[in-house]
Amino acid sequence: MEQTLKVKETRTAAVSNEGISRASGGDGAQITGTKHLEDHSGPGPEIMAASSFEGETVVNLQGESVGEIEEIMLDVRAGRIAYAVMSVGGFLGIGEKYFAVPWHAFTMDTDNKRFILDVDKARLKDAQGFDKDHWPSMGDQAWAIRLHDYYSTRPYWE
Repeated sequence: MEQTLKVKETRTAAVSNEGISRASGGDGAQITGTKHLEDHSGPGPEIMAASSFEGETVVNLQGESVGEIEEIMLDVRAGRIAYAVMSVGGFLGIGEKYFAVPWHAFTMDTDNKRFILDVDKARLKDAQGFDKDHWPSMGDQAWAIRLHDYYSTRPYWE
């Protein structure tokens, strides 16, 4: 019996003068900070378990907390992270509002162990959100295009 193995193109991270790295294909979240450049033991930050992001704080460029990562959504067919679902507000899970945010709209700050999202609180408040019992159809391309337009990101499937 003959087996065929598919080999994916190797992608390397490039570090700019600002200390921000992105996979050479540009499809993922940016990485900022210097700690990840010094410590090469164990996984991360280039390859990490999706569950390790759950509960991570998300701040805007002004350093204000805007939410936390609730879920990582995978496009199974494409083999890519599509979105992070971010929760905002509420208390003990009551009254929380959820937002799907394109994955490459985030910058992972390894020095402060948080994510940075270039959005002010007022814009986020106006974003289309949902509650834990009524999720959008994330496979709907029209929904996805509107979402990427709102966050000014290139759709991950392009």
